[in-house]
This record gives sequence, structure tokens and C-alpha cells, in this order.
Amino acid sequence: MNNNTAAGRQGFQILFISLGCDKNLVDSEKMLGLLQEAGYIMVDDEAEADAIVINTCCFIHDAKEESIETIIEMAEWKKKGRLKALVAAGCLAQRYHQEIREEIPELDAVIGTAGYTEIVKILDSLLKRPEGTGTGESSIRERTSEDRVGTADSEGEALITCCPSIDLLPASLSDKRVVTTGGYTAYLKIAEGCNKFCTYCIIPYVRGRYRSFPMEDLLDEAERLAADGVKELILVAQETTVYGVDCYGKKMLPELLRRLCRIDGLEWIRILYCYPEEITDELIEVIRQEPKICHYLDVPIQHSEDRVLKAMGRKTSRREITALVEKLRERIPDIVLRTTLITGFPGETEEEAEALCDFAESLKFERLGVFTFSSEEGTKAALMEGQIPEKIKEERRDRIMALQQEISSDRTAERIGSVMEVLIEGYLYEDDIYIGRTYMDAPKVDGNVFVNAQEELVSGDIVPVLITGSGEYDLMGDVIYEDEFAE
Repeated sequence: MNNNTAAGRQGFQILFISLGCDKNLVDSEKMLGLLQEAGYIMVDDEAEADAIVINTCCFIHDAKEESIETIIEMAEWKKKGRLKALVAAGCLAQRYHQEIREEIPELDAVIGTAGYTEIVKILDSLLKRPEGTGTGESSIRERTSEDRVGTADSEGEALITCCPSIDLLPASLSDKRVVTTGGYTAYLKIAEGCNKFCTYCIIPYVRGRYRSFPMEDLLDEAERLAADGVKELILVAQETTVYGVDCYGKKMLPELLRRLCRIDGLEWIRILYCYPEEITDELIEVIRQEPKICHYLDVPIQHSEDRVLKAMGRKTSRREITALVEKLRERIPDIVLRTTLITGFPGETEEEAEALCDFAESLKFERLGVFTFSSEEGTKAALMEGQIPEKIKEERRDRIMALQQEISSDRTAERIGSVMEVLIEGYLYEDDIYIGRTYMDAPKVDGNVFVNAQEELVSGDIVPVLITGSGEYDLMGDVIYEDEFAE
């Protein structure tokens, strides 16, 4: 990097806001890495920011609303603060770049899901333009004119739009990343996009078709993360189970897992977002055999009833889902299964809603989340007949969640008296107690363990804990020390 360029960026302060899922968070961390390498300074106070970057989400209605409200809120700082540039990136920016440019004129740049690698060039253009020379946007636009379009705002200045084809595969940038999840846990995004085209989902339209990152790049990134102190690596993609099919001609997740398990420093490897129809015997066997792989699997099924599953564009049936759950529990007896369900899909009858409830009660998933159907424009489901009132969707969701609360309470109570490894994540000063997670819990979506300790613990420690109590979703326990093991 040119030293004069780096020096020129010194003093410019950036506030970065990341919204949405863990996959979006990885993109945010890579943008942060690029900005940090370029010499930009990160701040967490809007009043101190020269530029604000918002990595947006639009997966469901609530996420879309949060993204829009955040952009509008941050735009106010252009009127009352030092803010010189406001940038929207990510899914909402990709999906609605024309609309948000027109409706939020305070925006200076819009970056699509495949354009985040241009973040430094764009902020350089916005913040480093010499007086009287315009925004400098043309030099960016000239590189791929059909992907980056300049439009005039109300004051006559050009707004930068960087939305390359969503079927491009962004560079992995494995050596340019700022981990924001505590330093001991990190997500590894192994693929981009999706080929499933479920009728309710917009992901293929904002993230493109499924593209696997090269395995060597992923291994290099994982090694760097481990060298920086990461102990828990969480594999994510819109679907992890078909990793490699597009570039290697076959499912390569088992091989990737085997090779990740050889990396020194990694202690837990967790797998999220495994579509049930793609889970193979080979994958199950790798999870069973490799001690570093958590006996935890996120298997989104969305519904249990065959007619609804078919309308959703899903590729499984109730019988197949049940058989898979039984197989997983037989092969890996201590496995923890997380799933998600959708209530109120168009045309869902009361009988089908009740059958879904019965299904959840019979399989007793250890972890379960329920969403009401969100009608997303551009999807087939949004145009289907039989749209269900929000009140009914919510009632059906609440019915399942009340049932799951009882199931979860019974599940956690079963752990009392056992000794479990707990990854420490922090200390609650007011309660004089540590907080952490077991292999059974993914960050932010599952439960916690509240831990009493006689000696000081450090976030990232993995310690044995005797479970002494339980709640609906959480556990309580005491650290076990070596002398206690000896007794």
C-alpha cells in the first residue's frame, strides 16, 4: 500500500453498523479488515464519524424495516454532525438500490452483496476528493460501467452505486478481516448464494446462485483465525451441505471438515444450515468420528406437512424428515438438533397447523425457532392465494413456542448433575457470575450457562462445569477443579 495514500486516510473516522445474519456479519468483518488495513479509524459514536457504513438485511419484513429505519436515523447526522458520507451495503442495498437512492437522498453510495470489496475505493472517493474536482466516482465507474452506475442527487453530485453481478464470487480476503465476535469464536462463510429457490425466499435474488469458496482459501482463513486465538469455528452458508458441488463436482463438506479438524488451536467446529435432504451418511459419520466437531446440527425444515412443504418448494416430506431425525439420534446419541418452522404459509389450514404442532411435540427438537410467514415481493409465495391474517399466523406461532418452552425446560433439566465443557464468554459484574455456552448452544440463538467460579476466568476459556440447575433455556453450574476430579 502506498504510504502517502495511507497517511491521507489517517484521521478519517468510520462508524460501521452490521445488521442481519451471521453470513452478513462475515461480509462486514471483511469490509472492516479492508478499511483498517487502509488506515481508516473505527469509532462507535455517530457524532464522531466522518462516514457511516450500514450493512443491511432484507430477508423478511422486520429485517427490511430495521435496515430502512437505521439508514434514516443515521442520515440525520448529516444535518447535525460532522458526517460527510453515508453508505448502504448488503442485501437491502442490492435488492432496492434504485428505491433507496430515490427515497433517501442523503445516501452517498449503495453497495450490493457482491460489491463489498470496493469499500475502500468508494470511501476514498467520498472522503478524499480534492475541492472542486467532484466525487472521483468516475474512476470507479470506468472499471465496470455496467455494474457501477453514477446518478445525480438533488444537489447535482453523483451518487456511487456499486452492484456487480450477484453471480460473481467475491474474493475470500482471508487475510483482511476484523473478527467482532469476541476473538475466541468466529464464523467461516464457506459459500455464497443458493440454488434452492424456495417459494418464500428472496436469497437467490439478492445473493445469487450457489458458489463455493475454494477449499484452500477457507483453510488459510481458518488457520489465520486459529492463530489469532479463535477456538470455536462456525461454518455458515445459505446451505452448508452442498459445499463443493459447483466447483468440485461433489459434496465436499465432509472433506473440508476433516481438514479443518487438523488445524491446531481450533477446539470446537460447529455446522449451521444443513438442508435435511442433503445430509449424507458420510457427513453424519464425520461428525460422529471427529472429536472437534460439535454434536450439534442446524437443520431447517420449515414445516412438517407434505402439501405445505411442496408449496414451499422444499424437497422433503414428513416421513423423510422423521427418518433423518431418528437416524441422527441413533448414530450420534448426544446430538443436539436445531430447526426452524414457518407458520401461516399461504393456504395453511388449521388442521395442518395443528399437525405441525403435533410433529414438534413428537420429535422434541432440542432447539427450535418459529417464524410467521413473511410475504416478500418478488417471491412466488407472495402471489399465492390463501394469504393468512397476521393475527392467525402469530397465534399458530405462539402455540408451538409455548409447547417448545415445555420441551426445552424438560431437556435442560435432564442435564442437572452432569459435567459439561463450557466456553466462557463474559462476566456479569452485578451478579458476580460468568456466562458461557456448551456445545449444545450456538451464539445468540440458543441458551447460556451461568457459571460460578472460585478463580478468575477469561473469555475464551473452555472449562468443565458441574450443572446444578436449569431454566427453560439456560443452565447453571459450578466450575470443577482438578482436585475435585481427583476426589
